Amino acid sequence: MLIHPYLFFAGNCEQAVTFYAQQLKGNIELMMRYKDIPAQEQQNGPPDADPEAIMHARLVIGDNVILASDGCPQDSAEHSHRGYALSIHSENVDTGRELFTRLAEGGTVNMPFQPTFWAKGFGMLTDRFGVNWMVNVE
Repeated sequence: MLIHPYLFFAGNCEQAVTFYAQQLKGNIELMMRYKDIPAQEQQNGPPDADPEAIMHARLVIGDNVILASDGCPQDSAEHSHRGYALSIHSENVDTGRELFTRLAEGGTVNMPFQPTFWAKGFGMLTDRFGVNWMVNVE
């Protein structure tokens, strides 16, 4: 069984997925817009969706997959990413610190990347899109 996080954004999915691809050295495998829904399926899509908004995106980072969409515009950006964090486990401190720094660009550091009693390096941040991340080096 695989579990892939599916992130919902309020209109900035394309920018977020592009940022993650750049910062985490990932590959965007799919970026489908609402305007790409086949005509015969249009009635199943959200009636007020921006045709340029992202219906579904697939980002591959190593062996990991993050899925994303602009599918929940009724949720404000400040509330849509509460209650979870994406956790990255790095093999070494230097790589962990680099990943942390890249993701924190334009975001908020909630706990600086540093040694802890349980890890060689650990930090928490909220990125510029409101997504919470933890970077851990055991």
